[in-house]
Amino acid sequence: MLEITTSHYVVLSAMLFVIGLVGILTRRNMIVVLMSIELVLNSVTLNLAAFSYQHSDLTGQILALFVIVVAAGEAAVGLAILVALYRLRGTTDLEQASELKG
Repeated sequence: MLEITTSHYVVLSAMLFVIGLVGILTRRNMIVVLMSIELVLNSVTLNLAAFSYQHSDLTGQILALFVIVVAAGEAAVGLAILVALYRLRGTTDLEQASELKG
């Protein structure tokens, strides 16, 4: 039977990261971009937890918990901005978000 090692987690994390990065760079819909950012953060969390388990150290798992908290905050703020943009413009297209530029 095949044993799951840290390299399996790293490969899965790399695939999630690449999918998220492609979504961030190619999509114009704000909802898809937010989901892609969540994928990137989840890939980082997976790497932290995998290496923490491999080295029998809880530091990576504690950092993963902080990444999850930051992802939750990012989702809340991002969705609030999305709702405000949709009420203002009637679309979730990032090209229409010129009001967000400083």
